Amino acid sequence: MADVTFENIDKIYPGGTQAIFEFSLAVADGEALALVGPSGCGKSTLLRLLAGLETPTSGVLRIGGEVVNDQSPQQRNVAMVFQDYALYPHMTVRQNLEFPLKMRRLPRLEIEQQVKWAAELLSLGEWLNRLPRQLSGGQRQRVAMGRALVRQPTVFLMDEPLSNLDARLRGQIRAELSELLDRLGTTTVYVTHDQAEAMTLGDRVAVVDHGRLQQVAPPQELYEQPANIFVAGFIGNPPMNLFPAQLTIVSEGRLRLRLGEQSLPAPDYWRQWLDAPLTAGIRPEHLALTSQDSGLRATVHDAEYLGHETLLYLRIDGIALIAPVMVARLSGIRIFHKGEAVRLALNTAHLHLFDAAGLALDHGMTGGDARR
Repeated sequence: MADVTFENIDKIYPGGTQAIFEFSLAVADGEALALVGPSGCGKSTLLRLLAGLETPTSGVLRIGGEVVNDQSPQQRNVAMVFQDYALYPHMTVRQNLEFPLKMRRLPRLEIEQQVKWAAELLSLGEWLNRLPRQLSGGQRQRVAMGRALVRQPTVFLMDEPLSNLDARLRGQIRAELSELLDRLGTTTVYVTHDQAEAMTLGDRVAVVDHGRLQQVAPPQELYEQPANIFVAGFIGNPPMNLFPAQLTIVSEGRLRLRLGEQSLPAPDYWRQWLDAPLTAGIRPEHLALTSQDSGLRATVHDAEYLGHETLLYLRIDGIALIAPVMVARLSGIRIFHKGEAVRLALNTAHLHLFDAAGLALDHGMTGGDARR
């Protein structure tokens, strides 16, 4: 096993297109790090740089403390699993597992031992004599992972390996993969656009946007303490509600958070940001319906009934939301009608504030770097 370090990595392609900007990140020995971000953000490029399939334009890339910028993929002892499985269709499962070991000219006995180990680990034993076309998508993905594992790599790389599976199978394989990574203890970098995968599989999650690292932190911290507006709006399903806000003084020196034509009481320690242009954010589960006149006036736009909960989509009177509607997550099934007037209570203990540059004011950036 080995640690991985990106030090001020830039990647500029011929023609001047820059995909990665001053990217610095350390992955500890044995850690599972999830790289997550929207399509085209640069996460797969980072994985290809680590695998040796791309070369950094500048910066230093280390594996196990050794600089690998100029090393070939074969010299790095990393193994990669792709989203399209990349199995040899004319070979059986056993032959697919044996292939990378035969290429390294290992003794036959060692090859058999490694294949047996991987087959037992991934429950592949009954499929060893089948061809890939005789397997389901989930089974083929297990074979692809087994072929990477038999090499006993120092770093395990995964590029959206579950994206071709249906939702139900993806959830099942995700749970199996989480257990597998815990048992292996191999340094793993896992790329995905699915935040549920990232939050489940990563000891830490690194959020990337436009080739820049936005924040890296354990899953819970990332969710509860987003470093900037991008992370707040990207992590969470539904994402955080965001809206323009300003702190003002009203009668008797009381501090209130003004949201368009409405306002809420604000804690006094926010006074330092008085009159500054802000963005406020709150998670859907921290909104509740109230009968009190102090609640925000809102109108029901739509409702999504999910059995265990109801997602209520609202337009807030006099507030220009950044998204078209605000979402409240309510427990159980509650019936609403479009156009119905309601009142919302916001728990200010769970309210996030961001400055004009989009950086968090109410939480520090503990756990990693963050940039706009």
